[in-house]
Amino acid sequence: MPIYEGGQNICGGSIGVLCLESYFPKPPGHIKNPSGLPFPVLYEMIDGITVPTLLNNATPELLDPFIKGAQRLEAEGVRAITGSCGFLALFQRELAAAVSVPVFASSLIQVPLAFHMTGASAPVGVLSADASALTPRHFEGVGAAGIPVAVQGLEDTQEFAEVILRNTRTRMDTDLIELEVLEAARRLRQKAPDIRSVVLECTDLPPYAARLQEELNLPIFDLTTLAQMAHLVGTRGAYTGIMPWSK
Repeated sequence: MPIYEGGQNICGGSIGVLCLESYFPKPPGHIKNPSGLPFPVLYEMIDGITVPTLLNNATPELLDPFIKGAQRLEAEGVRAITGSCGFLALFQRELAAAVSVPVFASSLIQVPLAFHMTGASAPVGVLSADASALTPRHFEGVGAAGIPVAVQGLEDTQEFAEVILRNTRTRMDTDLIELEVLEAARRLRQKAPDIRSVVLECTDLPPYAARLQEELNLPIFDLTTLAQMAHLVGTRGAYTGIMPWSK
């Protein structure tokens, strides 16, 4: 076997995740539930920063602990880094500049991709945890300024808003969350019937992506599938197959 330099506490992590502090359940499909992910993950907790903090008080002072966390993940050998909240789009440029591995801080980085993949003629639908907190700065941060979008949030729900947005309790009814997410998708389609794709801003929504696609019959982009692509980009292997017999 080759000789390696060492220096990592844990080896083999492909995707590093900068994690906000939250204790509600994360069903399979969530970036913070490794049992449902098809790639190895390392997690870096950013202590003290919660979903309400990032959504409602994203001051420049919040950036430093995320940069230090990204640098720790890089030192552990991850091939790419993401975060556990789409509102980290604000810090995409700074985080990517602070490390030498690829960074996709938010699923919103896929908005231009979704737009151009579907003909560049219709707005991209965005399902967000809180539409009122999602600003042009978030789209600018991931290079999506100028891309037409139609945004629907979940801030007016009951279960999702109480558990995830307001952090009032940790107990969560995932069936009720699913119903609220589907209703938000219907409202999105009603307000923007011409959308041809949907990007799930919120990292808590990928567990419901299959049901969303059944409801909308549209391509659904989310953080988990983006992370899978980043894993494959950073861990390329040789292709196997057959060719004609050589002479």
